Amino acid sequence: MKGPSCVCLLVMAARAAWAQPFLLPTANQAIFNQGGQERYFVPTTGKTWVSGTFGCVRSDGWQMHEGLDIKCLQRDRAGEPADPVMATADGVVAYVNDKPSLSNYGRYIVLQHHISEMEIYSLYAHLSEVQSGLKVGRAVRAGEKIAVMGRTSNTRERISKERAHVHFELNLFYSEHFNSWYKRHFPTEKNDHGLFNGENLVGVDARLILLAEHDQGAPFDLLHWIQHRTELCRVLVRQTDFPWLHRYPMLVKPGVLTKGERVAGYEIALDFNGLPFELIPRSAAQIKGPAKFQLISVNEAEYTKNPCRRYVTRQGSHWELANNGVNLLDLLTN
Repeated sequence: MKGPSCVCLLVMAARAAWAQPFLLPTANQAIFNQGGQERYFVPTTGKTWVSGTFGCVRSDGWQMHEGLDIKCLQRDRAGEPADPVMATADGVVAYVNDKPSLSNYGRYIVLQHHISEMEIYSLYAHLSEVQSGLKVGRAVRAGEKIAVMGRTSNTRERISKERAHVHFELNLFYSEHFNSWYKRHFPTEKNDHGLFNGENLVGVDARLILLAEHDQGAPFDLLHWIQHRTELCRVLVRQTDFPWLHRYPMLVKPGVLTKGERVAGYEIALDFNGLPFELIPRSAAQIKGPAKFQLISVNEAEYTKNPCRRYVTRQGSHWELANNGVNLLDLLTN
């Protein structure tokens, strides 16, 4: 029979695991040091460390960067990065691209995790090599080495030795119907990565999550964090059954309709990166007009701060869904 001290240790271990669901993907810890940003993030050429973080941080705020570019600490004799890249959490290998020429991510890995009852994916890009034996379906443990940092990419401007880094993302997954959506929208383009094309992964700010779980005294709750994203806009969709509802039912607001009312569509709150973080069932009586997608409101302050996705546009004195916004909703409800 376990003694009180043993039970106490087990409880403390469980709380620690819940409090910190994500580990850093490399040995670089500078993100947690005051003033350590320049030692942690790799900027684009001629820019500050901010350009290596998540958000509308490139091209004067008009280009989205969906991950963190993390500096290397180790180099081999040729000056190439040698840092081990590690799984941020327990999970399963969902995808491995071992052909750098097929993606601007170069050689990359996607892992699937379940945190706070949510399905979430981590992505590690620009790798020099993938750990031997790492294949789709294999279980991995938090902190397990999965690759070696590199600078692989298929972009015209190659990643220099000085800028060598791992590009790290945390994402939610839009739709298992992505392939048909992609073929419809890009009929002449080949989709080399199937469901794990970057267009089908919607990023959350891993930097804010890592800092929050590190600084927070209480256990970190990923679901609560996602539910409290800053809203860019609200939209209404005339669709009652789509993959996001089944994959992330915890984001659907319960008990909104009265008894006997049937769902005719959903009001959806989107953040600036296109993450649907609140879905509210609406009845036919609550939906005005025949349009499949309707823009309800726009947070102008958030749009001014983070405009790079171009999901909405101002036409004179009113706002409309832009083409990017319509395409996003089409993917979400496909």
